[in-house]
Amino acid sequence: MTSIHDVARRTGVSIATVSRALRGLPNVSPRTRELVQAAAAELGYVPSPSASGLSGGRHRAVALVIPSTGRWFYNRVVEGADSVLRGEGFDTFLVILAATMRNRQDLFRNALLRKRSDAVIALGIDFTVAEKEELRDLEMPAAVVGSAVPGVHSVGVDDAAAATAAVEHLLGLGHRRIGHIGGETAYGMDRSVGEDRSTAWREALERHGIAPHPSWHGLGQFLMPPAKAATTRMLHGEEPPTAIFAGSDEMAFGVLVAAAELGLRVPEDLSVIGIDDHDWSESYGLTTIRQDPYEQGRTAARTVLDALAGVESPILTRRSGFELVLRRSTGPLPRG
Repeated sequence: MTSIHDVARRTGVSIATVSRALRGLPNVSPRTRELVQAAAAELGYVPSPSASGLSGGRHRAVALVIPSTGRWFYNRVVEGADSVLRGEGFDTFLVILAATMRNRQDLFRNALLRKRSDAVIALGIDFTVAEKEELRDLEMPAAVVGSAVPGVHSVGVDDAAAATAAVEHLLGLGHRRIGHIGGETAYGMDRSVGEDRSTAWREALERHGIAPHPSWHGLGQFLMPPAKAATTRMLHGEEPPTAIFAGSDEMAFGVLVAAAELGLRVPEDLSVIGIDDHDWSESYGLTTIRQDPYEQGRTAARTVLDALAGVESPILTRRSGFELVLRRSTGPLPRG
């Protein structure tokens, strides 16, 4: 059976463009519209009525559900998703958990029963069991950026693998007393991110025969001030670490500030590594594990647009890549 993929391949345009061209929507040149219509006729492709209704869009809007607006990561995902959606003629609107705490039990039902959107993208949320069921059963396309939800398309970095790469870098430099700043998150944030990164830190040390000292783990809440306070306590402990892996770059900034206030040189006295490659990381000279939340947002947006265009595909969990970015905040274990 001919699909929209076949028409897109024949004409060399995107699936979303094929959908718009066949439904008479704007932002398609006359020449492209003619090519798409001719290819569809030649291949015998006819859009399904249900797909046509969705792609036409009662609202031409997609809901982005996020825990808060106070995180660099979320903002980059939103920017990436919005860049794709607006390019296809869709508006976006935010549903912010921090502003809807009292109605959390009706998160998806209430936000979407307002009939403002044709699809939903949820970012980094600590879903309840009921919310996972609601998300899976929505009568509209949905995608998750972060930990996978069974039955829903998702995209995100492999948190355990990224954390392991960070710790292995420090181990490769000769460090054995390696601390970790991570742990607790703010309201609504996906707890598994911090948990997976902390577990990977511990397991990486144990594979090298290192038993982490209790004082080597601090809670930074993915924010700079709590990370700074946790680092100060850690560095005043019985066996202060010679290196610290922070579960995000924003927490790593707190580690760097704490080290400076204690008169420690980085990396001569303390090596520091984070995860993200935040916009400020280069200025801080921070070695980090780079991920690309902007592209994760774009991928999630393309996923729901494909569904709105009538593209049938199996539920996918996409894991985006990461890479070690070496800067001046990590160095070899000092001798003596």
